Amino acid sequence: MNKDDFEKILDTVCTALTVECRTEGKIDNALAFENRVREVLDPFFGDDEPKIDFNPSVTAFPDIALGKFGVEVKHTKKDSWRSTANSILQSTRDENIAHIYIVYGKMGGEPTVAWDRYEDCVVHARVSHSPRFEVSINAKESLFDKMGVTYEEFSSLSVEGKMRHVRRYYARHVAKPSKHGSRPNLWWLGDEHLT
Repeated sequence: MNKDDFEKILDTVCTALTVECRTEGKIDNALAFENRVREVLDPFFGDDEPKIDFNPSVTAFPDIALGKFGVEVKHTKKDSWRSTANSILQSTRDENIAHIYIVYGKMGGEPTVAWDRYEDCVVHARVSHSPRFEVSINAKESLFDKMGVTYEEFSSLSVEGKMRHVRRYYARHVAKPSKHGSRPNLWWLGDEHLT
């Protein structure tokens, strides 16, 4: 199976789930939605193709592994295409997967299910106790575009290398001084990134 074939399957799956959510009712539970995505994807993969694991580790990234393809499932009750995603460190990423996609169930407003390529959806790195990506379906510019690195290059970096890119991104795009000269308190950036 090539990328075009897999993406056609995602088109069909998202269309079917959108119709289902609009006619049979919203799926208001994230785990139930993730499992429903597995159930709708499963018939597309025959005996000679990878099988969907219906009991994966809760820390698996992406949620669904299908040979060289992976699907990270996102769900919201809000009318929004933006969501917090996985850790930027990606320590649980399945290294056998070359192409990662997001299937996103937006249950607020008119329920809609859509997909996009993972690297095109990552729009921000949120930092609290652990840096996490934020994703948005149909984003105009990805975080990787802003950082000047491809997703593949970023994924292959060490923790220090990844954080170097995130610090630079924050210094250029988030930590800009206000018109009064004050900056947000981003102590973890380090002074060398703020000049």
